[in-house]
Amino acid sequence: MSRDDGALAERLALVLPHLDERQRRVLLGAEARVIGWGGITAVARAAGVSQPTVSKAVKELDEPGAALPVGRARRSGGGRKPLTETDPQLVGALEALVDPATRGDPESPLRWSSKSTRELADALGERGHRVSHVSVGRLLRTRGYSLQAAAKTREGRQHPDRDAQFRYLTGQVNAYLAAGDPVISVDTKKKELVGNYKNGGREWQPTGEPVEVGVHDFPDPAVGKAIPYGVYDVGANTGWVSVGNDHDTAAFAVTTLRSWWNQVGRPTYPDTSRLLICADSGGSNGSRLRLWKVELAALAAQTGLAITVCHLPPGTSKWNKIEHRLFSHISMNWRGRPLESHQVVVDLIASTTTRTGLTVRAELDQADYPKGIKITPKQIHALPLDRHTFHPDWNYTLRPADPTT
Repeated sequence: MSRDDGALAERLALVLPHLDERQRRVLLGAEARVIGWGGITAVARAAGVSQPTVSKAVKELDEPGAALPVGRARRSGGGRKPLTETDPQLVGALEALVDPATRGDPESPLRWSSKSTRELADALGERGHRVSHVSVGRLLRTRGYSLQAAAKTREGRQHPDRDAQFRYLTGQVNAYLAAGDPVISVDTKKKELVGNYKNGGREWQPTGEPVEVGVHDFPDPAVGKAIPYGVYDVGANTGWVSVGNDHDTAAFAVTTLRSWWNQVGRPTYPDTSRLLICADSGGSNGSRLRLWKVELAALAAQTGLAITVCHLPPGTSKWNKIEHRLFSHISMNWRGRPLESHQVVVDLIASTTTRTGLTVRAELDQADYPKGIKITPKQIHALPLDRHTFHPDWNYTLRPADPTT
């Protein structure tokens, strides 16, 4: 390469990256025309492009009809054709792979693999469609697809009186709140491992210095798990949580209610004579659990309260107010921290607050709550239990009768 060719190559290498397609052609054509004879070959070699490209560039300069309108980089219809034109069947084949209706199709090549853009591109290639994973992603986005996680929305088979029960429960809640009587939402939070175990979520730490926890999550039988049973006061926006370490039984649940009433409920509602409890249909406060009703009857007798219980319909526990008014904030408060002891669990729960004014009190309950206590139908029939007219299995009131009966 001569000195002039080297200078030309260096000059083009510095300028071309900063120009658009049309400007590059103009520069190449101008250089070739200035050089004259042999200029097309020299410019093509220096710029690393084909000679026909430089020839067209010179022609665009020399022929007025060959020039493009201002603002256009190439002629109408020029450039590489879109994949949707060169392969009209491509879009249909792609949508057949990602269509939810074909997700379980035994003939689908992606039935048992993830539908990443690379997997989709490979599957399309096997069907005769040459396309890159980048183009697959672009085609999906232009057709309204996006990366999405599964959403927990299906609640299984719904009870035919599901909505009617929600309306009944809402009516009871509104009536109690309007009268200034306590309304509480109760439930057991997920049992938590106690010890140096990884806890979900992330917390700010110095870079490269994460909290070190055990590799395995095998529970220590000598320590047991933390069992938080919560009470959320709907009207006062306050929470109470008892943290047990034995079993989640109806006796444990009602003991928590008793502690809440004696320490929080009675001072807050000194003149009330009734209490409304909103509870799930299962667990330690289930609608079919006999021990739950027996323990509530004892609590009603001890407190002098008429205790009404309205259960949420089966399969709707996520709508229980305690879940998103109390438990969710507790989980956020201790995220990323190992729950090293039961006392740490209690302290973290008690320190939970929100901008809307939520306050929480917590205590450790180390009592034993044996499982398998049998309650006979005769004992249930002897309870001061008034079942409501609407769905008496979900709605009932326990009167404050003599505790010895």
